[in-house]
Amino acid sequence: MPVSTADAAFTAMTKRNIQMEYSGFPRQDSQRALVLTRVFDAPRELVWKAWTDPAYAQRWMGPRGFTATHLESDLRPRGAWRACLRRDDNGEELWQGGVFLEIVAPERMVYSFARDGTDGRRGHETRVTLIFTERQGKTTMSFRQEVFETIAERDGHQLGWNSSFDRLAELLAEIQHK
Repeated sequence: MPVSTADAAFTAMTKRNIQMEYSGFPRQDSQRALVLTRVFDAPRELVWKAWTDPAYAQRWMGPRGFTATHLESDLRPRGAWRACLRRDDNGEELWQGGVFLEIVAPERMVYSFARDGTDGRRGHETRVTLIFTERQGKTTMSFRQEVFETIAERDGHQLGWNSSFDRLAELLAEIQHK
């Protein structure tokens, strides 16, 4: 697969020779976009840390029934990220990764997201946009992932992300009550 000069910097983190590069995104399609809003009973700085500190992120990343066994990231624009979620019941590994497109700590993060296919190739790429706002000690997280190939794929991610965000809320409560 040809890689542009600008994209060449994104290929540092690989698993099974899968390149992490930004390929651009199609125009928005509201039917194939996932939009979620969550309010966490935690300050914005802590929510940001739970997203960006691998020690915290591995504790909540992935829906119930999965364990994050690997997480690495170069948290800067054009920095790559890689993660592996292992299915608890059968040990199946689901690798995924992408590139950070925008980082404005602690208020905004934009990154590409693609799962690895069973054939070892990178799957369909989406863009995730997170916006964190704080009010009276609570953080509202606005989450948008787009553009999915199908509505069924979007709906599957909705279930997964909601389960993950439930785990994130539990982690935030645990951290604050120590």
